[in-house]
Amino acid sequence: MARDGGATLGRPFFALWTSSTASAFGTGLATVATPLFIASRTDDPFVVSTAAAVTWLPWLLFALPGGVLVDRVDRRRLMVVVDWLRAAAMAGLALAVATRSAGIPLLLAVLFVMSTGEVLQRAAGQALLPALVPRERLERANGLLFGGATVAQQMVAGPLGGWLFVVGAALPFVANAGLLAVGAATLALISGTYRAGASAAAADRSVRREVLDGLRWLRGQRLLRTMAVLIGLLNVTLTAALAVLVLLARDRLGLGSVGYGLLFTSMAVGGVLGALVGDRLIARFTATWTIRVGLLVEAATHLVLAVSTNAVVVGVTLFLFGVHGALWGIVASSLRQRLAPPELLGRVGSSTLFVSAGGNCIGAVLGGALASAFGLTAPYWVGFVVAVVVAACTWRVFSPAIVARAYGERAPTIGE
Repeated sequence: MARDGGATLGRPFFALWTSSTASAFGTGLATVATPLFIASRTDDPFVVSTAAAVTWLPWLLFALPGGVLVDRVDRRRLMVVVDWLRAAAMAGLALAVATRSAGIPLLLAVLFVMSTGEVLQRAAGQALLPALVPRERLERANGLLFGGATVAQQMVAGPLGGWLFVVGAALPFVANAGLLAVGAATLALISGTYRAGASAAAADRSVRREVLDGLRWLRGQRLLRTMAVLIGLLNVTLTAALAVLVLLARDRLGLGSVGYGLLFTSMAVGGVLGALVGDRLIARFTATWTIRVGLLVEAATHLVLAVSTNAVVVGVTLFLFGVHGALWGIVASSLRQRLAPPELLGRVGSSTLFVSAGGNCIGAVLGGALASAFGLTAPYWVGFVVAVVVAACTWRVFSPAIVARAYGERAPTIGE
């Protein structure tokens, strides 16, 4: 497994990394500024929650057809066009905010456009990566992409976005537009053509047929199918847990706003560490044990959150969960990029994003419902039980022989 730095992965990868990190930075700034803007206009909790719903809706609506588009067109050019369009939309919002003519409907419309663009960007970027770096360095490349996005979006953008909004309500949106423009310009520097190579006959088929092709291929690939289902199920319990974490921090851990924020910082720091050393850990302990230990970490995290009243213990647990999350992201992305045919990478990746987003949506509703009906710790006990059952049911799927064979396989083409 590669142990080199990002620079030796080549200039095309560095351009993709720069674009991805800039986009994540801008998204983080807007994520912080959006609820602050809405709260400055209304006290209605329903309106505030609508913004969150608007950001998730495009993932459910466009993830699957977006994968078809990614497999039909030049992936790099698609990313450039999408980023320029998102930059223009955000610049328009920033201008409206600066001139005090922006209302909540405009903000929600721009959020919808931005999230739709992010769906396409995520699928296209994951499909583009195998064409930019050698196969044996996919883990390193995915780790650096994850690490850059985590630092920019979760560790820097959070406090900076709030400060910028206080200085001037339009500033976070201006910065987001500028960062998206930087990302588009950087991607434009990558030379070459990055089409999936689909035949003309395939391009003439309906979107529905091509979506089904991707889903059927994923269904027939046991390892990736299991990973997708796992991620979907565990996202349900994770999002449910995080949805009420603010109440757990206040009522059981005795933390205020700063302490609650530090819990997320702890998880983000773990994610960065996991991203930086992930390829080395995966090479040392194998992808099999990275996945298996990750399942145990999922279960242990929910158990600690259910029983502990010690803020330090919870903080350390979330740090370790962050490490696990980064390692799992690296393994899942790298396996998908190794196993899926190049002409199906967009659709296979978007199918996984669709399942993941569905889990997030269900979990966001489930967390509050469980806590209201059965008590504050109920989401964590449910998460613990689900993680244990999932680990027991899938343990043998991720055997050393099966995973090693996957790492040695060549991505097939359609018809093989």
